[in-house]
Amino acid sequence: MAAGIPSLPSQDTPCPVPPAQRPLQEYDQLSRSWFFRWPAAGPTGLWRPLALTWLLSLPLALLVAGGSIPLRHDPAQLVIAAGAAAVLLPLFLLLRQWLGWTYVQRRLVSERVEYEESGWYDGQVWEKPVTWRQQDLLVARHQVQPVLARLRQAIAVALALMLLGTGLCQAL
Repeated sequence: MAAGIPSLPSQDTPCPVPPAQRPLQEYDQLSRSWFFRWPAAGPTGLWRPLALTWLLSLPLALLVAGGSIPLRHDPAQLVIAAGAAAVLLPLFLLLRQWLGWTYVQRRLVSERVEYEESGWYDGQVWEKPVTWRQQDLLVARHQVQPVLARLRQAIAVALALMLLGTGLCQAL
């Protein structure tokens, strides 16, 4: 067990699923990934990279928004439009993280594990033993659910910022 990541249940039950395709291993890989670790590291671990991404995409958004003739003559509206548009990249990053974490969540709460032995459409299904299911459910509830809640909140904030920016842009 390293860094709070549970180890696999006892190997009393033979498991035909390749180690890399086991839900607990997939969770381990995802939580160790540089990109997917952001929401698992707490609020600061998520908001800091998203803010940095927004700041880095803001100059490009300003450049693109500056190509609009009506926006060129209204600097406040130009900055607001660019700020709202710059939220797109962090939103896409959040959506990618959401997809990765929900995939692992589904695999952890499932009673069966779908896997491929050779990678050529030879999909197999293996039913998890009770001890595996219990551990997977605990990991899903106490490790993955808080991450998904944090991502849900961040996506809502990003969408609200985009809507606020576009609304302000229209109001000016």
